[in-house]
Amino acid sequence: MIDIDAAFAPAAAYVADGRVPGATLGVVTARGERAVRVAGEAAVVPEREALTEEHWFDLASISKVVATATMILMLADRGKLDLDAPLTSAIPDLRQYDVANAPERRLTFRDCLAHRTFLPAVEPIYTYGDDPKRLRAFVLQREWKHGPPVYSDINFILLGIAIERITGEQLSAWPLGAGLSYGPPPGPAVATEFCHWRGRVLNGEVHDENCSALGGAAGHAGLFGTVAGVLDFAQGLLDGSGASPAMLDAIRTPQFEHRTCGWDSHYPGWPGGDACSPATIGHTGFTGTGLWVDFERGVAWTLLTNRVHPTRHSDAAASIFTLRRATGDAVIASLS
Repeated sequence: MIDIDAAFAPAAAYVADGRVPGATLGVVTARGERAVRVAGEAAVVPEREALTEEHWFDLASISKVVATATMILMLADRGKLDLDAPLTSAIPDLRQYDVANAPERRLTFRDCLAHRTFLPAVEPIYTYGDDPKRLRAFVLQREWKHGPPVYSDINFILLGIAIERITGEQLSAWPLGAGLSYGPPPGPAVATEFCHWRGRVLNGEVHDENCSALGGAAGHAGLFGTVAGVLDFAQGLLDGSGASPAMLDAIRTPQFEHRTCGWDSHYPGWPGGDACSPATIGHTGFTGTGLWVDFERGVAWTLLTNRVHPTRHSDAAASIFTLRRATGDAVIASLS
């Protein structure tokens, strides 16, 4: 059983103190038990709007695991790609003007999934133009600056392009479960930030600037979800209905440091808190979202907030890390 009120207490306190406008916590077990709590507001500007369970959140980088990594691993299951093959097996024109020497041409699908590449964390791709096809070409032909392995949006932008090449369709054509969709979502949406580039408060359109410029659906961002949609996905991992044994092994087994194929595995001080078991994986999203799956205890939880509303540039927005850890510990303590 889940004491959802106790699990939600840290988030409820954050909302009451004004450190996040709104928060939703959903918890699900491998047996199918689930509970949800909601507090606060979906928007405070330009008009106030109460948050409900039906609201769609911009999942931001949770897109990497719920969508992109899942798609890549399913394609591997179907024999459409080899995780240890270079990206050029799907994108032959990657750095096509330096076929013999370009290091990008030696990167594998597994390298990108585990963030064990030399690619930078992020690049303001949206500042180079507004044509999605041209920007994809820019990503493929750019000579990227080398650095140590870091968590990189570029890794997943490349994986998204590979999926499009293999399937012959845009990412948004991939079948997703109910409560998951590339934007704009088919229901009320939670507001994110006032975007100075677009000149408005974003609501129902993707927050990530690069994803927006790439057409709204990219390998690193673009997915929207309701709490029910995220919990359905998580339950599919817990009970095995949403992933094959090979996929589960790939997302649970560290490939590079604490990173699995797309996910973070448990490590000291991580956002999932200290109480979860070593058999826990998780991922966060910049907008204030997060998903964690504890396979040993048979429980998963998603904390969805709009911590960047109306701006990312505040002390309140920066406090999300502490809230995530406190929530993880409270969820585990709430189980009986």
